[in-house]
Amino acid sequence: MVHSFKYIIIGGGVSAGYAAREFVKQGVHPGELAIISKEAVAPYERPALSKAYLFPESPARLPGFHTCVGSGGERLLPEWYSEKGIQLYLSTEIVSADLAAKFLKSANGEHFDYQTLVIATGSAVIRLTDFGVIGANAKNIFYLREVDDADKLYEAIKRKKNAKAVVVGGGYIGLELSAVLKLNDLDVTMVYPEPWCMPRLFTSEIAAFYEGYYANKGINIIKGTVAVGFTANSDGEVKEVKLKDGRVLEADIVIVGVGGRPQISLFKGQVEEQHGGIKTDSFFKTSVPDVYAVGDVATFPLKLYNDVRRVEHVDHARKSAEQAAKAIFAADVGKSVEEYDYLPYFYSRSFDLSWQFYGDNVGETVLFGDNDPASSKPKFGTYWIKEGKVVGAFLEGGTPDENKAIAKVARAKPAVEDVNQLAEEGLSFASKI
Repeated sequence: MVHSFKYIIIGGGVSAGYAAREFVKQGVHPGELAIISKEAVAPYERPALSKAYLFPESPARLPGFHTCVGSGGERLLPEWYSEKGIQLYLSTEIVSADLAAKFLKSANGEHFDYQTLVIATGSAVIRLTDFGVIGANAKNIFYLREVDDADKLYEAIKRKKNAKAVVVGGGYIGLELSAVLKLNDLDVTMVYPEPWCMPRLFTSEIAAFYEGYYANKGINIIKGTVAVGFTANSDGEVKEVKLKDGRVLEADIVIVGVGGRPQISLFKGQVEEQHGGIKTDSFFKTSVPDVYAVGDVATFPLKLYNDVRRVEHVDHARKSAEQAAKAIFAADVGKSVEEYDYLPYFYSRSFDLSWQFYGDNVGETVLFGDNDPASSKPKFGTYWIKEGKVVGAFLEGGTPDENKAIAKVARAKPAVEDVNQLAEEGLSFASKI
């Protein structure tokens, strides 16, 4: 059976939902657009999975966090798509793609023709089994990417009361899940090879605060080593984590968060790649006519820094999808849209903490504020300075207005004459920009 559409979005994550909303705003006609997703549910806000979805009390559940509620917009329930004439193909995995012939084939043999394709396949988690780690296929070793993963983890948490949990990885997933596991009264140990947590973003001073805060919450942190093997009990469930430094940790639940890989294998050899992703321009057009790539898979021009980047974050997933949809419709009528001018933005929430970062984390750093992990209401931040200008800003515990102020600073890139004075001024420097 062949299904033909003017537009197809492959992938059903955050980008797909935001692209669909923009397609509707731009005037897509009923029957013109299809979304093909291997997940069984309509697009949803993925960040909820490592936060409220696992809360011990009143956990978030679908349909509560379908896109586009994450940015304060309308929640697009499954019926919204049918009302707008958008075809959702759920639980449908595309196994081959011919970009030249504009043809896709699913695992169950369905064929899809399109005029314009949006690649929004996102990332897949890196699994320890990929590296042949001994025992890594034991039961109760979890990864978190999709709602099915979160359901399995939630069930294990409820089943394993007062259990010992080991979190492998000290990045986003490691920090957020360690916090939510502790909220569920589990005995939590974090293990990661780096000298401090979130090393791709945090300085050692920023990380020291979070490590201290987590330790005060009773979370055990082991740095500078990795998991090299697992043992299981007679039921096949994980019971121990073996570390490279020789230590052995008891574990009833293991969660692995060691990064992801963009899912672009379907398009290998058919489209130009760059920095591990699909190369695009400022409108998310790829090297292949009528093919766009958005979100995690896109390597795009970062105008603010005259650079090209691939960004794995929900904010970019949303905004790149909207940009591509606008560009597609503009191209259809011979017009153009403004270039994508993205300000990198990252955020996280755990326990009573909430931080935001804007800009680029390069150059010299200046720390300001109260970063004592024992403070009742810590509030601190960091500026990154390159070539005499502020290029990045981080803030923990900020108000909405204060977060807007550091975003403004990161985009404006103001000059700094006195680094010591900047440390003294702290947030007040941002409020003057």
